[in-house]
Amino acid sequence: MGAIVDAFTWLATGANWQGESGVWNRLAEHLYFSGVCLLLSCLIALPVALWLGHLGRGGALAVNLSNVGRAVPTLAVLVLLTLTPLGRQGDLPTVVALVLFAVPPLLTNAYIGMREVDRAVVEAARGMGMSGWQVFVRVELPLAYPLMMTGLRSASVQVVATATLAAMAGEGGLGRIITAGFNTYNTPQVVAGALLVAVLALLVEGALVAADRLLAPMRGRDSGRRTA
Repeated sequence: MGAIVDAFTWLATGANWQGESGVWNRLAEHLYFSGVCLLLSCLIALPVALWLGHLGRGGALAVNLSNVGRAVPTLAVLVLLTLTPLGRQGDLPTVVALVLFAVPPLLTNAYIGMREVDRAVVEAARGMGMSGWQVFVRVELPLAYPLMMTGLRSASVQVVATATLAAMAGEGGLGRIITAGFNTYNTPQVVAGALLVAVLALLVEGALVAADRLLAPMRGRDSGRRTA
């Protein structure tokens, strides 16, 4: 308990929140870094998963290949990439490692969500004269949305938590608070940094859950209008 109390004392010290090495700056770096990696992961995984799910072909292979990335520790990938020529490209090794880590849950959940759409509903929509694009946008995508959102929440929390490893490659973020604490044998600072990462991950999860609940009534009204 003493380490926890000392960590809260460290967090309550205003000087630890100011300056380039302060909490606010490290938090901004962490959010920016995580946001960029998550955006790149969505741009890579979601179009592939949704298109393959719509076609109904090749998705299982894509999912299995993406899941191979889950078996490889992110830290190991980060270290290996740092030793390659990519290591001289600034934060690129960390971005690549985090993107590879975030793609599997996004790809898997989006593809499964598309494939679990009732085929009878899809055929009925086609029987009403809907084009392939209309079926995709008006039927398959709304029904696949819950699983897609689950994958997004999972990937977001994983990226926010794992972005702490960026400090191992000399990048910014909340991980720098932890590594600085280790370097100076400052246990309260290490615990405080870990608490900040945990709280941030919980806040991101809560924000996405709240956004999902806010969007749910809008999706229901939109579905009602389309049905009418």
